[in-house]
Amino acid sequence: MKLVLLSGGSGQRLWPLSNQARSKQFLKVLQNPQGDLESMVQRVWRQLEHVGLSNQSVIATSKTQVDMIRNQIGQDVSIVVEPERRDTFPAIALAASYFYSEQNVDLDEVVGVLPVDPYVEDTFFEKVSQLEDIVQHSGANLALIGVEPTFPSSKYGYIVPYSSEPDKGYRLVSHFQEKPSEEAAAKLLQDRALWNCGVFAFKLGYLIDLIKSLKLPFDYPTLLKQYGQLTKISFDYQVVEKTENIVVLPYDGYWKDLGTWNTLTEEMGTSQLGLGAISKDSENAHLINELDIPVTILGVSNVVVAVSPDGILVSDKDASPRLKEMLHFDQRPMYEERHWGWYRVLDYTRFDQKEEVLTRRIGITAGRNLSYQLHNIRREVWTIIRGEGEFVLNHQHRYVKAGDVLEIPVKTMHALKAITDLELIEVQSGEELMELDVIEIYNDWVDIEQYCLVSST
Repeated sequence: MKLVLLSGGSGQRLWPLSNQARSKQFLKVLQNPQGDLESMVQRVWRQLEHVGLSNQSVIATSKTQVDMIRNQIGQDVSIVVEPERRDTFPAIALAASYFYSEQNVDLDEVVGVLPVDPYVEDTFFEKVSQLEDIVQHSGANLALIGVEPTFPSSKYGYIVPYSSEPDKGYRLVSHFQEKPSEEAAAKLLQDRALWNCGVFAFKLGYLIDLIKSLKLPFDYPTLLKQYGQLTKISFDYQVVEKTENIVVLPYDGYWKDLGTWNTLTEEMGTSQLGLGAISKDSENAHLINELDIPVTILGVSNVVVAVSPDGILVSDKDASPRLKEMLHFDQRPMYEERHWGWYRVLDYTRFDQKEEVLTRRIGITAGRNLSYQLHNIRREVWTIIRGEGEFVLNHQHRYVKAGDVLEIPVKTMHALKAITDLELIEVQSGEELMELDVIEIYNDWVDIEQYCLVSST
């Protein structure tokens, strides 16, 4: 059995900690069994390893999330990268073509699909494993997992099985119901309906045949090149709602969507992360602070206060699901994780429409490096504030340490490798500062050293 984990999200529902570069699944606010902080994606990957499914899994995601995925769960994880976001059907089709034409997976192999961030017990993934046998022997085109509801919720979609069908451990699906009223949900519970948790499985050949019928390329390189031409449509609309002979496997364990601040804080192991204080009379209050300035909650209950370089949220917990409605402003992410470490924007100023200045604090993990690159428009000044490293400027190497100031003029090749964990303050300046003003020459440090050696001689 192969697994596809879908990692997407715009980062709005858990703003300001999440943004377009750091979606909710990457926030380290949960606790693992050892009491250390972990993210949702780290938790799910740990659970997949525990039940022996991680080696058969690939993560389908956008290129903006690749570095963060590798930072959090390792460099060896298999990733299928969408050139751009096109919704869940194109993403799953791309992963299926990867299995078929790149890994030569047999068409009779079962492929399971699930979100990268469900909050579940390990037994949930044992249910996922059972989908393989069900697809192989039930004759169904699709097999889903449905969660046994604990209350009539209007927040979830429902899978409605036929009531007359004998229970074989799985049930034949009659139809689906999207987010009903609570009154309608109560009636659905009487009909033994299940919450739709977005987990399903099929034979690889079933989806490859569907891709062919839509006159789409089914080999991975070609589909990758034409990806931007695919219609933005969900797998539910393109496949599930048009497929006959679907079965559902009930799951009666713990399952939760940690998609809003009120649900996420219910599963946090502590009421406070970061600098600050919560008064004793502030009941059911949570503080999550990523800045180096203290925040105090005094005499306010049922509240979440979240603070990051992207902004500050103060919200009643019951109102927090409405957060997306309030986010009408657009800004660049102020904090990002990259394969070499992280950066945080400290300040941005534009002077008289002629000069822009951007200040960032950058952390580089020991053994990692910034690429050998140059900029056509901006100049930079780096002040090393922690650690030791190796700096290259126009092919010339030098050792650097805390206190060193490095000037990088326009169109000057430069790179930096951290010998120990290293931090620096970077000041960019120029008439226009933009991410596209980066011309990368080499990324790997061995290649950089070889290039510099040849160029010097």
